[in-house]
Amino acid sequence: MVPFDVEQVLSELTLEEKASLTSGADSWHTTAVPRLGVPSVMVSDGPHGLRKQDTVLGGPSLASNVPATCFPTAAALGSSWDPALLRRVGEALGRETRAHDVAVLLGPGVNIKRTPLCGRNFEYVAEDPHVAGVLAAALVEGIQSQGVGTSLKHFAANNQETDRMRVSADVDERTLREIYLPAFEHVVTQAGPWTVMCSYNRINGVYASQDTWLLTRVLRDEWGFDGLVVSDWGAVRDRVRALEAGLDLQMPAVGPRPDEEVAAAVRDGLLDEAALDRSARRALHLAARALPADGDPSTLDLDAHHALAREAAAAGTVLLRNEPVDGAPLLPLAGTAGLLVVGELARTPRYQGSGSSQVTPTRLDDALGALRAVDPTIAFAPGFTVAGGPDGDDDALLAQAVEAARTAGTVVAFLGLPGPDESEGYDRPRLGLPDSQLRLLAALTEANPRVVVVLANGSAVSVTPWRDDVAAVLETWLGGQAGGSAVADVLLGAREPGGRLTETIPLRLEDTPAFGNFPGEAGRVRYGEGVLVGYRWYDTRDLPVAYPFGHGLGYTTFAYDDLRVDVHEEGADVRLDVAVTVTNTGDRAGRAVVQVYVRDPEAAVMRPTRELRAFAPIDLEPGASRDVTFTLGARALAYWHPGLRRWAVEGGRFVVEVGASSRDLRASAVVDVVGEPLWGELTGDSTLAEWMEHPVGSQVLAAALEGAALPDLDPTVAAMVAQMPLRVIADLGVQGLTPQAVDALVAAAR
Repeated sequence: MVPFDVEQVLSELTLEEKASLTSGADSWHTTAVPRLGVPSVMVSDGPHGLRKQDTVLGGPSLASNVPATCFPTAAALGSSWDPALLRRVGEALGRETRAHDVAVLLGPGVNIKRTPLCGRNFEYVAEDPHVAGVLAAALVEGIQSQGVGTSLKHFAANNQETDRMRVSADVDERTLREIYLPAFEHVVTQAGPWTVMCSYNRINGVYASQDTWLLTRVLRDEWGFDGLVVSDWGAVRDRVRALEAGLDLQMPAVGPRPDEEVAAAVRDGLLDEAALDRSARRALHLAARALPADGDPSTLDLDAHHALAREAAAAGTVLLRNEPVDGAPLLPLAGTAGLLVVGELARTPRYQGSGSSQVTPTRLDDALGALRAVDPTIAFAPGFTVAGGPDGDDDALLAQAVEAARTAGTVVAFLGLPGPDESEGYDRPRLGLPDSQLRLLAALTEANPRVVVVLANGSAVSVTPWRDDVAAVLETWLGGQAGGSAVADVLLGAREPGGRLTETIPLRLEDTPAFGNFPGEAGRVRYGEGVLVGYRWYDTRDLPVAYPFGHGLGYTTFAYDDLRVDVHEEGADVRLDVAVTVTNTGDRAGRAVVQVYVRDPEAAVMRPTRELRAFAPIDLEPGASRDVTFTLGARALAYWHPGLRRWAVEGGRFVVEVGASSRDLRASAVVDVVGEPLWGELTGDSTLAEWMEHPVGSQVLAAALEGAALPDLDPTVAAMVAQMPLRVIADLGVQGLTPQAVDALVAAAR
């Protein structure tokens, strides 16, 4: 039951009160109107845990937060490829958010990982919009099922931290529509987030907070979003223009100036009061839909939430490499006898990124402690120093670790990026691990052939210099407060490493799609790679990579057989029913992530070699088989037509591929699809070829030229003429084709 009638309240608000509703009351609260019973509601940072700031401190701070469960970051959650798991995590986040009297959790983030150097990649799900959209929608549904809202961010084209508050992302519409907007679209249309947060940056020169095309035409008119658009903190430059564009709530509070400017603009006739009413109404709806919270954190089952965080961290752990040593894969470990743990990160864990998403955990597991809970005699050598850990001399620590490794049975080396490398506000300085860690690892592999590397980082790191020297590599990302116990579970075989890569691990920084176009210059960054982002780039260009998108090993093996693809309907109504049989061919239970890719080898535009269109994680016992089915709609076959400015299905052959990564494709099928008409409106500047391909234009043009004495052209000249605009051909003096005749033909072809 809503606490007040929105329309009644709106009708009684003064102009100044309406304006006040469109700005925050402070850093974390919306503005109240006490005389009409409109409450102030609180929003707080997320998205992998509640970061409710102690408001006694006043302004923004990254410290003094209430304790909350720190779940794995989006990089790790995304690597699970498990919507059901993310919904459960979302439900837990929602319970904690509501118990702490917070109305909206600011997240999740679905910006695409355009480059591994983006400092905030740990907060983002994937380099692929389909994975990002499906998983983020599950998280939103889970959070909002508990009566609190989410804020989908950062809308849009926010793919770097360098100059993030000013830089213009210069990107064509097709690339926006196919890469950078679909994840937002999926979450908005399928999960209905209460709010959407606009980004700081400009898009093609226009600030996102003032972009009418983005905030109104696309978000509301096309996608049907009916919630509130809030600014990122400090993203509004011109409050009146932002309000006109569709930005409803400016955060945080910056004093009375913005409200006074809005009210003055209405009085002076510079702003239609209806625009202010729209945003005030949305602010009222947000306050009305925020259900009364129980406000009692003691009702939370934090033990259950910690256990869920542990499960999620294991599910997002990716086994990149697991080579045989002495006749068998090194992982899972056969036992703990002779085990040596190396690396300060095993004792001083790096479990989340820096910036506004830093959570104060309710507890914190470390891997060394978790392993020693199983066997207290496990040896440890720190190997190197990290910020926040004990002081020491890296050279001396290296020597001690190598000496211990010479007699160890197996060495597990915990390596990763330093905390300051990955943060909101700036981008990463390098792709590789720190030099001190690389020196240590080289010495360890010389001393012992049984080395396992456990990585902790928020986005891809270079493994090229050393991966062939070690037997196994586990990518744990930033695993949250239970990540230490989770990695112990995976190492010892108590849990399956369930993760698959949602971002390609390149061989070199120079191979990455945005190299040369990142982070831009003179306030602009050119998205010169277009739609070839992530695996679309590497696969289309046939570039070697360290590990491909979708890759991840387990402790068992799977076979894919009997792929069936059936085509139904045609054009904009076409759909494909896909089925494949998956069998666990190993000797223990495990998880496969079945991935469906689509190729369009006959497209009239440049399309990536393959694009992920569906996926499903499945658990199978040894020897068990399951038929896995998918339905791909027309959108899975379509591209954004740059001339028609809409999604279009082009007819012809399509290839459906099913496998375990973008480069581990186990089965494929070729199907014929009847497409839809793709001709656009003809003009005098349309080429002769376009006129001849148009069903009406070709007829009226043929009629106009009937009886004209046309020269015989050799194939080369004919090909040249075919690419000439019809108006140019008329100017060259072709009989029966005058400028006036061209105008008549254009009218007749409509």
